[in-house]
Amino acid sequence: MKQESAEVIALKTLTWLVGDEEIFPIFLGSSGMSPEELRMRATEMDVLSAVLDFVTMNDEWVNACATATGLDPHDPMRARQALPGGADIHWT
Repeated sequence: MKQESAEVIALKTLTWLVGDEEIFPIFLGSSGMSPEELRMRATEMDVLSAVLDFVTMNDEWVNACATATGLDPHDPMRARQALPGGADIHWT
């Protein structure tokens, strides 16, 4: 996946996340960002990566996001791997 496509998926995921009244406050609490800071930094790579890292921690969130956005449930993880710092770690 190209980085541009990954960014689009991350933005779709962020849009879904902001619209979820239950999960969005959890994200804000874990990220330490205010809604205003998130709005200002929404297109920054580290924020997009954090959104994908957060959502992919929970399979239910991934499936809810995929259902709501029309994404394939594997897209958030694929997108995260395509963004800087998201490559698979090989310990051997």
